[in-house]
Amino acid sequence: MVSPRTSLFARKSFITHVFWCVFAASLAMESGADEGKPALQPTKAQSVTTIDIMDKLSKRHYRDLPIDDKLSIEFLENYLKTLDPGRLYFLQADIDGFMKNKHQHDDHIKKGDLQPGFAIYQVYQKRVVERLEWVLAQLDDPKVSFDFKGNEAVEMDREKAPWPRDNAEADNLWDKRLELSVLNLKLAGKTVEESKVTLQRRYKNQLHRTTQQNSQDVFETLINSLTVLYDPHTNYFSPRTSENFNINMSLQLEGIGAVLQSEDEHTKVVRLVAGGPADKQGQLKPADKIVGVGQGTEGEIVDVVGWRLDEVVDMIRGKKDTVVRLEVLTTEATPKVVAIRRGTVKLEDQAAQKAVIEVSDGERKHKVGVIEIPAFYHDFEAYRRGDQNFRSTTRDVANLLRELQDEDVAGIILDLRNNGGGSLQEATMLTDLFIDQGPVVQIKEADGRISQHNRSRSRALYRGPLIVMINRLSASASEIFAGAIQDYHRGIIVGTQSFGKGTVQLLSDLPEGQLKLTESKFYRVSGDSTQHRGIIPDISMPALIDSEEVGESAYETALPWDQIAPAKHGKYFDFSQLLPTLDKLHQDRSRQDPDIILLQEQVALMMRNKERTQISLNEKVRIQEKEDLEREQMVMENKRRSAKGLKPFENLEAYRAYEKEEEANAEKLAAEARPGIDTESDALLNEAGYILIDMVELMKVPQQQVANF
Repeated sequence: MVSPRTSLFARKSFITHVFWCVFAASLAMESGADEGKPALQPTKAQSVTTIDIMDKLSKRHYRDLPIDDKLSIEFLENYLKTLDPGRLYFLQADIDGFMKNKHQHDDHIKKGDLQPGFAIYQVYQKRVVERLEWVLAQLDDPKVSFDFKGNEAVEMDREKAPWPRDNAEADNLWDKRLELSVLNLKLAGKTVEESKVTLQRRYKNQLHRTTQQNSQDVFETLINSLTVLYDPHTNYFSPRTSENFNINMSLQLEGIGAVLQSEDEHTKVVRLVAGGPADKQGQLKPADKIVGVGQGTEGEIVDVVGWRLDEVVDMIRGKKDTVVRLEVLTTEATPKVVAIRRGTVKLEDQAAQKAVIEVSDGERKHKVGVIEIPAFYHDFEAYRRGDQNFRSTTRDVANLLRELQDEDVAGIILDLRNNGGGSLQEATMLTDLFIDQGPVVQIKEADGRISQHNRSRSRALYRGPLIVMINRLSASASEIFAGAIQDYHRGIIVGTQSFGKGTVQLLSDLPEGQLKLTESKFYRVSGDSTQHRGIIPDISMPALIDSEEVGESAYETALPWDQIAPAKHGKYFDFSQLLPTLDKLHQDRSRQDPDIILLQEQVALMMRNKERTQISLNEKVRIQEKEDLEREQMVMENKRRSAKGLKPFENLEAYRAYEKEEEANAEKLAAEARPGIDTESDALLNEAGYILIDMVELMKVPQQQVANF
């Protein structure tokens, strides 16, 4: 017998299903007629895959997220945001229509019914085609001109802006957007006519790609709009995306060594692979947006705005030792071209290396050992072959520690800046070099089980003074190591807050494609999670990385920071009374150090630029803004040069020439062997050396006297 409530639900679901089928059919006739082919429809395999994905998410994901009306609304909002992040294509009437069924998507997806999601995509596709055809007509119309003399401006971020009420409002929005695109290209050196040709090519490419989208593309977008609600690292990979993911994970990709993602119409740099071509070249930075790709030193730069991520990746890939040129927008929205020689990531390029810096306390010089660790690596192939001399982070660092101790250094700095992680086993074994037996990290599974199998199992190789340097790009295994050193009070952590990647993913096969799913979470021996919050340094230093753009906390759906019970562990030193004095001495030096002062001023300038919400459509205003920015940068650099006894730049032309020369030098260095540790111009590394010597000296003083040191 069917209950009245079940019967009502069945009738409601049936009516909704009929509505979506009729809606989709009407769209198929309306939008399919333009291209002479029917609208995109989901496949049976995709329906089965959806049911499998939902089963895995509900049973195995770390976050227990009820599949209910709340999730349905969040999915719809995220799907619309994914399709139209700038709120440029959908009209308010479209959104109102979608919202009438905002509580139904959870029911459809659980059953593998993808028709409602595809129907929304069909509306989106129709709006995009209409808009791009309108833009191309504007570019073709000789009556449409641009003078760039008005006082209008364009909102830089439309994520929370209202949707256009009608076509007239959308036309006005796109008029400004089109004028901005022409002006940006004109400021980059093109004429108005050349700019229009470039934009015609860009929008024709977008139009072509929009009409060439297939069912697999729609399905991947739709499902990932749901999976990302669980956490940002849970993703569905279509068969093609899965192939690209596996190539990237093998580190044998002949490209630039960068992790990329789609953001709005751009391809955004998430991070650089340690030791890769882009990392060694030095000009490409996380949060940069790739807008063009050129082949060789002279090839035309092809505009890739609006391209699919896999298509951009295909253009960046190429044969080893060939050059690819990337046109990028920096965090200051200033376009530049970066030339990178393609190659593979070699083990020797990720290997730990050492240096010795000399630090003076005013009376005598002290030698400080530095070990730079770009990644946590392990040569599994050599290990499987039985090679007794296989390379690994721990083995290499152990050898470097012995060498530095033979040089009678006062202490060791481990530099983990920009280290994105790697082998968990290596992070554990590396900790083993600095602490005696004890747990290193705790892992909590989705079912609540906690394991402490990752332990340090032998006596410490190095027992002397230790500093660990981190920054916002220190992630995962780096955070596990730094967290253990901090929890055991074995050393002092200096730098900036780390990335906050404290989750573990598992890749599983599906009827079609693969699912990368977050199944567990890392916790420190103190019980604190490394997730979201990362590692907070004991002593802070400035860094030119925007934590709101880069890092786990930049993701809206990142799993939160939390705590579990601490694991039993020892403590080596009591730094509590030392740290206030060490920080005061550090701050006093920083106020006098020209290089650190420059870095602090650059950070302040970056944050001021970030506060801008509009960009002018007046050419003179934009030129003046650019010149003002360059002049401000020159003034800051001249202060540094004067303080160091160097000749300041006389004018902007001299400063610009210097900047170009620096870029050319970076390109030359990238083509050469991996450089050693920069002990001359790395102000933060040298300051870490001073902090270490302060620590050594303070530890000789009775604790009650430290505060008055």
